[in-house]
Amino acid sequence: MQAFLKGPASLSTKPVAAKEKSAAGSSGEGKRTKPIPWVEKYRPKNVDEVAFQDEVVAVLKKSLEGADLPNLLFYGPPGTGKTSTILAAARELFGPDLFRQRVLELNASDERGIQVIREKVKAFAQLTVSGSRSDGKMCPPFKIVILDEADSMTPAAQAALRRTMEKESKTTRFCLICNYISRIIEPLTSRCSKFRFKPLSDSIQQQRLLDVSEKEHVKISNEAVSYLVKVSEGDLRKAITFLQSATRLMGGKEITEKIIIEIAGVIPKETIDELLLGCQSGSFEKLETLAKNLINEGFAVAQLVNQLHDTIVESEDYSDKQKSAIVEKLAEVDKCLADGADEFLQLMSLEFLVMQQLTQNT
Repeated sequence: MQAFLKGPASLSTKPVAAKEKSAAGSSGEGKRTKPIPWVEKYRPKNVDEVAFQDEVVAVLKKSLEGADLPNLLFYGPPGTGKTSTILAAARELFGPDLFRQRVLELNASDERGIQVIREKVKAFAQLTVSGSRSDGKMCPPFKIVILDEADSMTPAAQAALRRTMEKESKTTRFCLICNYISRIIEPLTSRCSKFRFKPLSDSIQQQRLLDVSEKEHVKISNEAVSYLVKVSEGDLRKAITFLQSATRLMGGKEITEKIIIEIAGVIPKETIDELLLGCQSGSFEKLETLAKNLINEGFAVAQLVNQLHDTIVESEDYSDKQKSAIVEKLAEVDKCLADGADEFLQLMSLEFLVMQQLTQNT
């Protein structure tokens, strides 16, 4: 009787187990196809794929041929390929197998105080490595330490790094990456080969964006691509991120210039023209209403300052004296906003000065 009762139970458990396995398998398959941000998906895999930075690429290719590398210092605006270049060079040097073991990458998000430099970086730098790769290619007998956003490191941490760079030169190469070279102490800059990364040209950016659009089957108008390049200001990473955001928003429809304006948070030209007309009217109440509307619509005053600067400088409707007074006020407002001042008060102050300049001669 017991055997009879056990029989169906034991049989019934097998299909359930099989179902569980199949369910686990299907969920595993679903996990494999994770969506990757396009910035990472189209990051250069080797040095040849790096766009526009010809001098840096030429020097690195020569260094890779001899499997030797100096200490490097990459500086320039964000989104121009600094991190991508050194990661691509490291992959070519060490291959995919040794890359993880031979490269230590520390970003601004990691703690990089004097204690970390003395302990973690120093311990990694002191390790010796062999000069062989699993695929038989020549491999350099050194490791690479990448310090991204090095200009945010304290002067004390930079000073601690100075001796480590000198002492461990046989086993380790350092690559410092920063936006502002003036924030790196002189003893470190003198120990590195310096390379400036230029903002990408419009034609190079357009070409890359069209390549990404083609591979991702994105419909985008030529005007939208041109405006995307203009908005990103030489930052390819920003341009690709905006393109991906616009694609998700449109869901397969064609991306137009209007969509890019909305995604990028750019203030429409009509709004800026309306603001300048309000300043010419000489009405303080009208200026207050315009300022409230601008802030209520969610536009950033810092963005307005940048766009207003370009509009004023390029315009032929204002005299040089008016331009100089307005631009000086724009600089003052930008500094106050960076220090955390109230947006509405700064916008009112700016509008009032523009009104003074535009109405004093009429």
